[in-house]
Amino acid sequence: MGHLLSVNVGLPRDVTWQGKTVHTGIWKTPVKGPRMVRRLNIDGDGQGDLTGHGGERRAVFVYQVDSYRYWQDQLGRNDFTYGQFGENFTVDGLSDKEVCIGDRYRIGGALFEVTQPRVTCYRLGIRMNEPEMAALVVKHGRPGFYFRVLEEGEVEAGDEIIRVASGPERMSVFDIDALLYMPGHPRDQLERALRIPALSAGWRRSFEALLTQERKDGARTGNAGLTAAPSPPPAWRGFRPFRLSHKVRESGNVISLVLEPADGQPVAAALPGQFVVLRLGPTSAPALMRSYSLSGEPSTVSYRVSVKREAHGAASAYVDDQLRVGDIVHASAARGSFTLRPGDTPVVLLSAGIGVTPVLAMLHALAAEASTREIWWLYGTRNGREHPFAEETRGLLTTLARRHSRICYSSPDPDDRPNVDFDAPGRLNMGAIQELNLPRNGDFYICGPSTFMSDLTAGLTALGVAPDHIHTEMFGSSPSITPGIAASPRRPPHLPAGPPASGPTVSFARTGLNVRWGSSFQSLLELAEACDVPVRWSCRTGVCHTCEAGLVAGTIGYRPDPVDAPADGNLLICCAQPEDDVVIDL
Repeated sequence: MGHLLSVNVGLPRDVTWQGKTVHTGIWKTPVKGPRMVRRLNIDGDGQGDLTGHGGERRAVFVYQVDSYRYWQDQLGRNDFTYGQFGENFTVDGLSDKEVCIGDRYRIGGALFEVTQPRVTCYRLGIRMNEPEMAALVVKHGRPGFYFRVLEEGEVEAGDEIIRVASGPERMSVFDIDALLYMPGHPRDQLERALRIPALSAGWRRSFEALLTQERKDGARTGNAGLTAAPSPPPAWRGFRPFRLSHKVRESGNVISLVLEPADGQPVAAALPGQFVVLRLGPTSAPALMRSYSLSGEPSTVSYRVSVKREAHGAASAYVDDQLRVGDIVHASAARGSFTLRPGDTPVVLLSAGIGVTPVLAMLHALAAEASTREIWWLYGTRNGREHPFAEETRGLLTTLARRHSRICYSSPDPDDRPNVDFDAPGRLNMGAIQELNLPRNGDFYICGPSTFMSDLTAGLTALGVAPDHIHTEMFGSSPSITPGIAASPRRPPHLPAGPPASGPTVSFARTGLNVRWGSSFQSLLELAEACDVPVRWSCRTGVCHTCEAGLVAGTIGYRPDPVDAPADGNLLICCAQPEDDVVIDL
């Protein structure tokens, strides 16, 4: 059926790319003679990024000489050598359209099973000196595929490739790759793919997410198989004027704003846990963009946000010192995927400091429906002076039949009353949580400082809570995802180097930075990187959707076009350019 033309190996190395150091194992070179193939790789081989590559189900990458010829013609090149595409096996035969997931092959002394297409990233573009290569292999249907090693053994160039078993459902590598990345995602094909036992776990989760993704007007919006937590489309684009109807001090450093639509028309009720972007400040000054979680009961009449006064926070100082009842504030539609899941499982609401706001909205929603679910309210702050919504939460909890509450003060004042104002001194951490015998089958919603969330997420996982039952909401910018890039000291966001540009204004809402677009940037991702705005990406060519972010206002164009469109109200920053002033949820 086919022949093994070359066995290629290479250990990870550091390469310089765009002024950064990239750790990658994509450089492979042919070896002579037999090589031992083991469960995780071939002797002498290694992977630089074990999140995206490697592991038992991605032990050996296979690429076809026919695709070599195809790309030589498409790209007008004749400089390819075996291992050019980072493959371990260069083969004659085994087309992506003929090889099926679950097929088993005998090569030399080893037995292999096909588990998934290759997931390409920007490093293929580096190796090929073709930045769009990650998108091209998907658009042209030539991804290549991974083998799992069922029986270890020696292989060498010249070995015959013999298919010894056919995978169930007979879905080819080409079919599976297109089912995830290309538009459409037919339900019957998703169900068919999920019946293949050999399909790797990551692809299985993606297809399960696509299968359960809700449709809007009969069609999907976005690709739930590629985004970790897709959010519902926002009710409107851009900003609407709201009038400040109430300004309430909740504690020594937190103020709530109740905002009602200035035109008197109703607003779409937000899902509990969602946030809005506010445009603050007088029209004569540069706008202050900030994201704030909604802290009240979901309503079609008003939005409530609650703002903590920060020591050097321009927006919080404006809210505290200058904003008056009757003033106009412009707000986006509610958005975000940190939302209360329906069902009857226990609900554990964990927060610290101003992280209380989105979980407070969830508590409001549970109280409004007189929920019979088991509900835990766990909150930590410094003392009573910095404890917002104390009476409000006590009142809500009294309406719930199966409630539990634990309040921790890390530095209580002398007049803070134990067992009245708070339950325990000290921080709300895993030590305190382990004393409570929380239900492991519950849904855990965590919001607060980044270390608080990361510590609790790791601790709960160690206790046996399933990862998909742990939900977190990050205030400010989300952690970066920059696979393979060597760590460097993080700088605070700033304007890009060089003279100011004259293009449209790009506002990074979570970062609070307004920047002029310039023609020296190829994408909004490149602009964000030049400003040290935290970003998340992998392919950089509109395939993987890792970079998907909220487009709060404005219009963008794409170059190149994404393989599959993002969700309504979102954009892919890796290939987007602004066409007018834009506000992005970064």
